[in-house]
Amino acid sequence: MSGSDVRGLLHPFLLLLICERPGHGYDLIERLARLGASDAEPGQVYRTLRSLERAGHLASAWVASEAGPARRRYELTTGGMAELQAWMRRLAEVRQLLETCLTRWTRISQEPGGHGPPAVPGEEPQPPREPFPAVREGSTTAWEEESWAKIRR
Repeated sequence: MSGSDVRGLLHPFLLLLICERPGHGYDLIERLARLGASDAEPGQVYRTLRSLERAGHLASAWVASEAGPARRRYELTTGGMAELQAWMRRLAEVRQLLETCLTRWTRISQEPGGHGPPAVPGEEPQPPREPFPAVREGSTTAWEEESWAKIRR
């Protein structure tokens, strides 16, 4: 994921990592990378940690280190756990929407003359076709409208 993609998800990512195990900034940046968010900018991570602490979702304390200066260690608060749970509910809704989108893309991209991957060099490219009827503007289902409404909240 690019840094800009990760920026909007730093709150739930950091809350989750700290819920799993409290840690200091550099530790959390390393754990974000192992989570798949290796492009997270350190400055943005520290700003997000401070923001979460100001909101009452994290508590921090300076902890002495055997291998250098003291480090600020972050722990989840009760409010932080509630915020993490709220994020997980929203992300589950987003996952459902993404699965619907990917399923529809898979269906139309596999159709003859569909919008599949770019043509292989040397092959004749397929001409674009009209969008699949289910994805034309104004033809969404009630379930889709409800899903979008939930995401916009």
